[in-house]
Amino acid sequence: MGHHEHEQYARTFLRVGVMTFTDTRDENSDKSGALLKEMLTAAGHKVAGYRIVREDQQLMRQALAEWLSGDDFDAVVTNGGTGLTARDSTVEVARSLFNKEMEGFGEIFRVISYHQIGAAAMLSRACAGVVGDKMLICLPGSSKAVRLATARLIVPQLPHMLWEVRRQ
Repeated sequence: MGHHEHEQYARTFLRVGVMTFTDTRDENSDKSGALLKEMLTAAGHKVAGYRIVREDQQLMRQALAEWLSGDDFDAVVTNGGTGLTARDSTVEVARSLFNKEMEGFGEIFRVISYHQIGAAAMLSRACAGVVGDKMLICLPGSSKAVRLATARLIVPQLPHMLWEVRRQ
């Protein structure tokens, strides 16, 4: 069975958590988190939770583990903390939780980013992986990056990703 056949069996509408990792934003200034919620809702998914978490590895790991271990979410999409500064630790936290990393997500994100912003795309450490029977997707904090990844990768493929993760 090819990927087009798989997609027809995928549940179309999912419960997604949106988590922003930041030391500087709040709900009023979190443009990337708001954009994620808007785009996921427009695609028919239910935003089942939204949270801002300080960029502290222990707090980030606890917040993600809480959401990913329960039954309220099919996937969690994060934004922020994927860069190269000393405080950027989203990728390290995510990888400590992954059962399997989906390397292709980050690879393709950097390719399509390259077409928009050039060589600076290599600075992104966007990643995705499987945690139990859920998807965890980690995006940069830039609204442009969030828009690109959500429109080109997440909305078109998230139901298929989850179907693959959950099939026997």
